[in-house]
Amino acid sequence: MGEQPIFSTRAHVFQIDPNTKKNWVPTSKHAVTVSYFYDSTRNVYRIISLDGSKAIINSTITPNMTFTKTSQKFGQWADSRANTVYGLGFSSEHHLTKFAEKFQEFKEAARLAKEKSQEKMELTSTPSQESAGGDLQSPLTPESINGTDDERTHEVTQNSEPRAEPTQNALPFSHRKNIFKGALVLPNQTGHGKAIVRSAISKHWEAELATLKGNNAKLTAALLESTANVKQWKQQLAAYQEEAERLHKRKDEDTFIPFKDDEARGIQRTEEKIVHETTSLAYSFVTELECVSSQANAVHTHKAELNQTIQELEETLKKKEEEIEKLKQEIDNARELQEQRDSLTQKLQDVEIRNKDLEGQLSDLEQRLEKSQNEQEAFRNNLKTLLEILDGKIFELTELRDNLAKLLECS
Repeated sequence: MGEQPIFSTRAHVFQIDPNTKKNWVPTSKHAVTVSYFYDSTRNVYRIISLDGSKAIINSTITPNMTFTKTSQKFGQWADSRANTVYGLGFSSEHHLTKFAEKFQEFKEAARLAKEKSQEKMELTSTPSQESAGGDLQSPLTPESINGTDDERTHEVTQNSEPRAEPTQNALPFSHRKNIFKGALVLPNQTGHGKAIVRSAISKHWEAELATLKGNNAKLTAALLESTANVKQWKQQLAAYQEEAERLHKRKDEDTFIPFKDDEARGIQRTEEKIVHETTSLAYSFVTELECVSSQANAVHTHKAELNQTIQELEETLKKKEEEIEKLKQEIDNARELQEQRDSLTQKLQDVEIRNKDLEGQLSDLEQRLEKSQNEQEAFRNNLKTLLEILDGKIFELTELRDNLAKLLECS
């Protein structure tokens, strides 16, 4: 994490005069280090140069920037964000060429990173638009559980309760994965912003998990209700069968009683009606039983998918909570590093102040030493002059002594 230097060189730094927009103003007294940095968190490239503790260049490279060579050892580029033009003076043409090549390389990398980021944003918006269309349906509907309107009998209608319509939350797991992946694409934010977004995503998926559990309970209730209806239809079929057998027995027992033609026809029609209703009900029961059996398998399959989805969502939530904890730890570490940096900066300032005091003391001592050396040199010169005078006087005295000695000898 953070920024890492990937190329460095030395150059004299200039900026365009903001008033005239023509003249160059030097921002460094001597050649300083100019470095390319790569920010892996924001996926951007920057040019940074420090003169002591002051940042004299802090320029983010964009695909629209251009580095121009204006001479064999000088190049410049415009930074619209900083609203200025930077200029660099190099010691040789080779250093200028190398810096220009790196500028073009990182400019191309910035363009590719921007295009990749735009593609991710487009892919993120696609699943959300598909889920908003409402064309995804649950594999089970109230009609598939209860049968069609033509297959329902009046007894079932009286004993059944209305089903709850499936919501758009009851999506297949594959679509949920797409939506979840899209929700995880985060913009370039600070650590605190990412923690807020991840917390919101966790709350969203907790609500989604509760909805899935609710839908699972509704499907289970619908399955139980269908099973109860099957039992009721079995009881009704048994009652019709008993009624038919009772009528057959009554007919057999009353064969010796002479019936009139209209009474015989009435009994025959009643018997035929009962047989027809029994056959229809049996056929409807078999059809409905097959439908319920197939839908029960579908319910069990969908229930298994929902359970798997719930487990995966719970695992995802757990991972997100772990990531949030890691982010909190990273924030705490970043704060500690910031405090250490502030402490080191304060110490560096104290050392610089002390260094300036020592430089002043050294300059004073050098002046005093130079003055002392000058005084010693003057003293030596005076001694030499005095020695020369003494030598002359001694020579004169010697001559005077010799002359006096000669005079004494002559006298």
